[in-house]
Parts: sequence; C-alpha cells; structure tokens
Amino acid sequence: MTVDEAAPRAAKRIMLVHAHPDDESMGTGATMALYAAQGAQVTLVTCTLGEEGEIHVPALAQLEAAQADQLGGYRVAELDVACEALGVTDHRFLGGAGRYRDSGMMGLDTNRHPRAFWQADVEAAAGLLLEIIREVRPQVLVTYDENGFYGHPDHIQAHRVAMRAAELADAEGFGPQKIYWTAVPRSVLEDGFKAFANSTDNPFKDMERPEDLPFGTPDDKIAARIDGHAFAHQKTAALQAHATQIPKTSWLFTVANNFGSEFMGVEFYTLARGDMGPSSGPNGWEDDLFAGIDLPAVAAS
Repeated sequence: MTVDEAAPRAAKRIMLVHAHPDDESMGTGATMALYAAQGAQVTLVTCTLGEEGEIHVPALAQLEAAQADQLGGYRVAELDVACEALGVTDHRFLGGAGRYRDSGMMGLDTNRHPRAFWQADVEAAAGLLLEIIREVRPQVLVTYDENGFYGHPDHIQAHRVAMRAAELADAEGFGPQKIYWTAVPRSVLEDGFKAFANSTDNPFKDMERPEDLPFGTPDDKIAARIDGHAFAHQKTAALQAHATQIPKTSWLFTVANNFGSEFMGVEFYTLARGDMGPSSGPNGWEDDLFAGIDLPAVAAS
C-alpha cells in the first residue's frame, strides 16, 4: 500500500516507524485511527516481519522460527487486517517485506542472525526510510526513544534509523517539523498499580512498584496526550487482529474491559524535535501532534 503520487498530498501527514507487526496497534493505534479519520495521510513503516514472536495460537505453533519459520509471512496478513481496522491505507515494510528480520529479545542468539535488524547498517537502513520520507513528506514523525521504549533491540534500532533518516531529510530540506517518541506517564503507571493491586488479572503482579517496569516517563517530560476515545474500539479490533501475538485472554483486553476507552483510547508522547504547540489539554500537554504546525489547506502535489 503506497501513496498515489498523482493525487495531491493531504494537509496533515504523519509517519510512524515501528519495529514489528502489532507494535503500531499497541502503542499508537488510537492516534493512527484518529488522524486517519480526519483525512490525514497516515504512513506506517514496519521494520521487520516479527519472525521471532511467541505464538499464542496452538494450531499455528509449527510456524515458529525453530520449525517452519513461517510466522513472519502470517503476521503480514495480521498486520493488513489491523491496518484496515485502524483506517490506515499506507503501510510499508522498510526495504520491502523480509529485508530485515526480527532480532528477538536482547542477548539472544537471534540477535546475531545476518538479516537481524539489530545487525543492520544504520546508514543504509536510514537511506531506505529516507526514500519514503522523500515521497510522503510527513510533518510529524513518530517512533521510540533511545531505549526503544522498553529495551528491545529492534525498537532501539528503529529509533536510530528513524532519527538518522530525519537528519538526512533535513539535509535535503524536507525533514519532519516535529518528532515524537511513544511514552507512558509515570502517573498512569502508578494509577495502574493501585487499580490492579487486588486483582487476579494484575499485569503488574511480578513487580512491586512502577519503577520496576522497563518504561515510564516523568509527567513533566510528557509533551502530548492524544484523546482517541472515539477510536478505542478500532484499536481493540486491531489488537485482536494480531491473534498470534495477543491471546484473547491477554491482560490488555482485561484492562480494556475494566477501563474501556480510557485505557484503549488515550496515548502519550514526548517531543524529541520541534516546538510545543498550543494546547487545551491537561498539564499543558498538547492534544494534537500537529499543534503549532502551519498547515496548508491542501499541500502541493
């Protein structure tokens, strides 16, 4: 799925760079659905096929890397369904499907696979992403922080590649005006710990405090809170599309049942590049990732 080069560009153009299929729905699904519904050009770039993922559908167990090694191809179809649920029509795999392989969790032998994304030459991979940026010309770029949000090597590499590609785009005069990194405020994690303290479905049961999690951002570092309540059902449907990775019994759906759109529909970001725009959101956070960007009525083709 690519942009029709003959058509005029949408006024709002946002690109999201994610490591594996399902990452887009987990961290930014409501945001993507919201902007797609507004008529923005939403471009999703996924860096790997997620070949090393754990399979939660017993009938598909033999697709795993150690057996048929066909999980990646199956996840392509899951991602197509997820994008359809979110209203996203422009999805690319970095360098084409299968160019880079899921590296697995940090420290595993799979990190050393010759096609592992963790082994990718950052400059070369950034050049591939630059080609997409050159075509789409996004004003907003979304990816992970330096730790890949939670330390996965492919997430860290996605951060490196996206940030380098933005630098290369700057040199050509069309770099994104704002770059955001996905985040979860520390206050949200603290509320979660309290809400699930006595629950049998507690996703934090192996942790004593929010600081034990590999992610969490101080509230004063948060820049944007996107309210996608109206699109929570679309995010839920996108997560359900990734059935090999997210079982029906997942704590995600348990939390969603308990907290509904408040959990599924709200997403947070830090601002890595650009100026904070005006906001009517809580804590002075932006409520629009395009806040402060001078948007044309219709961008030039």
